[in-house]
Amino acid sequence: MKKILFLTTLALVLGGVTATHAQQQILLSDGWTLQQSDSDEVYKATVPSTVMGVLTANGLYKDLLDGTNYKNADRTPFDSSWWYRTEFKLPKLAKDRKVSLLFEGISYRANVWLNGHLVAPKEELFGVFCRWEFDITAFAREHNKLEVEVFRAQSGEPNIGFVDWNPRPLDESMGIFRPVEVRISGPVAVRNTWVRTGLDTETLKSADLTVESDVTNHSRKTVKGTFKGKIGVIEFAKEMTLSAGEHKHVKITPAEVAALHIDNPRIWWSVGLGNPELYDLEVEFVADKQVSDAEKVTFGIRTIDTYFTPEGHRGYVLNGKKVLIKGAGWADDIFLRDTPASNELQVQYVKDMNLNTIRFENIWGTSQNIYDLCDRYGLLALVGWSCQWEWEGYLGTPEDEFMSIRTPEDIVLVTRYMHDQVLWLRNHPSIIAWYGGSDKLARPELERNYMAMLPSIDNRPYIGSAKKMTSEVTGPSGMKMYGPYEYIGPNYWFIDTRNGGAYGFNTETGPGAQLPVLESIRKFIPENELWPMGPSWDYHCTTSGSSMNSLKRMTEVINAKYGEAKDLNDYLRKADLVAYESTKSMFEAFRANKPATTGLIQWMLNSAWPSMYWQLYDFYGVPTASYYAVKKANTPHQLVYNYKDNGIYLVNELGEYAEGLKATIKTFDLHSILLHEQQLTISSPANSSKEIAGIDPTAAKNIFVQLTLHNKEGKQIAENFYALSATHDEYNWARSGWETTPISVYADFADLGNLPTATLTINTTSEGKTLKVEVTNTSDVIAFFTTLKLKTADGEMITPAFWSDNYLNILPGETRTVECCVADPTQATLEVSGWNIN
Repeated sequence: MKKILFLTTLALVLGGVTATHAQQQILLSDGWTLQQSDSDEVYKATVPSTVMGVLTANGLYKDLLDGTNYKNADRTPFDSSWWYRTEFKLPKLAKDRKVSLLFEGISYRANVWLNGHLVAPKEELFGVFCRWEFDITAFAREHNKLEVEVFRAQSGEPNIGFVDWNPRPLDESMGIFRPVEVRISGPVAVRNTWVRTGLDTETLKSADLTVESDVTNHSRKTVKGTFKGKIGVIEFAKEMTLSAGEHKHVKITPAEVAALHIDNPRIWWSVGLGNPELYDLEVEFVADKQVSDAEKVTFGIRTIDTYFTPEGHRGYVLNGKKVLIKGAGWADDIFLRDTPASNELQVQYVKDMNLNTIRFENIWGTSQNIYDLCDRYGLLALVGWSCQWEWEGYLGTPEDEFMSIRTPEDIVLVTRYMHDQVLWLRNHPSIIAWYGGSDKLARPELERNYMAMLPSIDNRPYIGSAKKMTSEVTGPSGMKMYGPYEYIGPNYWFIDTRNGGAYGFNTETGPGAQLPVLESIRKFIPENELWPMGPSWDYHCTTSGSSMNSLKRMTEVINAKYGEAKDLNDYLRKADLVAYESTKSMFEAFRANKPATTGLIQWMLNSAWPSMYWQLYDFYGVPTASYYAVKKANTPHQLVYNYKDNGIYLVNELGEYAEGLKATIKTFDLHSILLHEQQLTISSPANSSKEIAGIDPTAAKNIFVQLTLHNKEGKQIAENFYALSATHDEYNWARSGWETTPISVYADFADLGNLPTATLTINTTSEGKTLKVEVTNTSDVIAFFTTLKLKTADGEMITPAFWSDNYLNILPGETRTVECCVADPTQATLEVSGWNIN
C-alpha cells in the first residue's frame, strides 16, 4: 500500500512538468586536429587519443614496432608541446543556461583555451587521473573553437605506466586520452550519481538501494525544485531548495522511499555463477517545470566482501558465495589505441577461456567502455595503481619500502586521483576492489587520506597491496606476489608451498614466454632473423634489466626436455608445448587445491606491443597455445591430474550437485599401447575438488594420460590429456627468487621426438557462422598436440575465431569434433599441423 500511495503522489508532481529538456551533452570526439607547437604540419585527430596514437593513425611510424626499430626511435618531438584543436556549435542559450567543459583524462599537463580565452593554465591542470570540469558559460558562443595544448609527463610525475612489460611510449602517453564533452544545463547541475546496493545474502530475495547524487546551484538566486529518479517501474522524487551557489549531496534511502526496497531482485553474478543482471537509473532535477540537468547510470545489484583463510590468505565473496578468482592482467595498447570493438573482442576472449576476472593493475581504459563490457559479460575486475609509481627507474623519484609518492604535494594529487577514479567508476558492479599499490604499500599518510575519503563515496574493499604486506593503516593485504614470472615445470604449481604454488591468492604469476603463432611473428620479426633466431626475438621479450629479457630460458627448457630444435617450426612447436603444459597446470592446481587457494592472476592477459612474453593472445588478437591451455584447465566440470600425489581429481565449479557421472582414465606408452584403463561412476558436490583415483606415471619412461568425463545422460562434458615422464622436474629451492625457481633436473621427453607418424582425415561442414571440423585418427598411434588454424586465402590468420578446443590429442580410431565460430566459414582455409602427423 505504501508503494501505491507513493507512486500516486509522484504522478501528481510529474503531471505539471513540461519536458523541455534543455539539458544537453555534446561529446567532442571527431573533427579534431593535432599540431606540434613548433611545426606547420597538421594531422587529423580524434579524441580520446595520445599524440603517438594520432601520428600512427595518420600513417607515420609504420615500421616502428618491427624488429629493433623502436630502440632508435626519436623521442625529441615530444619534448615540445602539441596542440589539439576542434570547433563545435552550441544552440542559442537561455539566460539561465550553464555551459560546462569536462575532461575525463589528460596526460599530463595542459593549457585549455576557448575562443581565445584561457580556461585553465598548465600550472593548475595537471595529473593524469584527475577529472576536470570548467564553467565556460562566459566564453561560450554559437560557434566555438577549443584549443588544448598538452605537455608530456616529466620524471617524478605519476603518469600512466607500462613498467617493464614493454618499452615506454615515445610520447609518455601525452594527449587527451579520455573523453571530452560539453554539458548544457539549467541553474542546477547533477553530478556523480551512484546507486549503493545492499543484498540479503542469506536468502537473495531482497535488496536495498540507496541513490546518491551531487546537486549544485550555479545561479545567483535561490532555486526550488525536485530531484527525481526512475529505475524501471520504480519512481521517486524529493523536493529541494538550494540557495545561490549551494551544493548538496542527495541521498535517498529505502527508509524514505519504500520502493527502493526490492523483493526478488535481478542479481548481478560473475560468469559461471549466474547472469550479470543490470539496471538503469535516470535522475533529473526539475525547476520551474523544466529539466535543469539529468544523468543516467547503469548499475548491478550485488554485494562484494572478502574473507581470510586460517592461513591468512584473502578471498572474495560475491553475493554470499565464495568465488575462486581466475584471471589475467590487462594492458592497454602501447599508444592507447584500443577501441570499443577491440575491447569487446578481448573481453569475449576472457570469457571464452572460462576465466572470471581481469586485473587492471593500472586504472586502464580510454573510457569506461572496458568496464561496461566487464559488467555486461559478468567478469570481475580488480582495479588499482601500477608498480610504475613504486620504483625509481620508472617514476624517477627515490624509492624506499613504500610507493614512491612521498611529497605532501604528490600525496594530495594521488588522493585526488583515487577520489576522482572511484567517483568515475563506482557504478560498475564488475569492479570488486581498489588496490592502493601493487608491489608495495602506499605511504601511511596517503592511505590515511584514502581511508578518510573512501567509506563515504564507495563500499568496495580496499586492498593495500597486491603483495603479501601489512599496512599500519589498513592491515594485512592477504595477497601474495612471489612469482614466478619465468618458466617452471607443470609439477611446480602442485608441489611448491613457499612461493608461487597453489595456495592463497597469487596476484601475478606465469610461466614466462608464451610465443605468438608463426603468422604473427612474421609481422614483426625480419625475415633474415627468423631462423637462426636474431636479436629482434629477445628485443621483443620484456624490458626488464634483470631477467625475462631474452628467450634463453625457453631455449634451455626446449633443449633439456625435448631436444634441440631442428628448425623454426620445430622450435615453435616445442615452445608451444612448454607454455601449454605449464600454463594449464597452473590453473588446474589452483582449482584442485580449493579451498586452500583463493585466487590466481596469470601474468599477463595481453600485450601492449608485439611480444614474446606473458600473453594468452598476441598483439594482433591471435590466441597463443596458452589460451587453449587456460580454456582447457578451467573447464567448469573437469578431471585433473595432480603432479604432487599422482591423483586424479574431479573438480566441480558449478553451483549444483551432479550424480551419475562416468569418469574414464586411460594411460598409454609412446607406441600408443594401452597400459591402464579405469572407469568410475561418481558424484560431484557443488564447488568441490576431490581425489577419485590414482595413476602410476612411472609405468613407462613416458606415458600419455587421457581423462574423460561424461554426465549421467552419457554426454561427454570434459576431456583432458597429459604427457608425463618417469623422471620429473626437480628444483633448487634454495635459489628461488622473485623471477623463478631454478630447475636442477629436467623431466625427460626426448623420445617424444620419435613418435610414430599418425594419419588424420578431416571433414568440415558449416552453418551460419559455425564451422564444424571432424578429425579422425585413421592410424594406430596417438596424434599428439594437433593444431587447427583458420586462414584467409593469402595466408593471414582469421580473427576472431573461437574454437571449442584446439591443440588436440586424438587416440587411434577416435573422431574428435570441434567447432569454430567465425564471421564467414566459407572464406576460411583450414590448416592442420601437429607433433607427429602428415
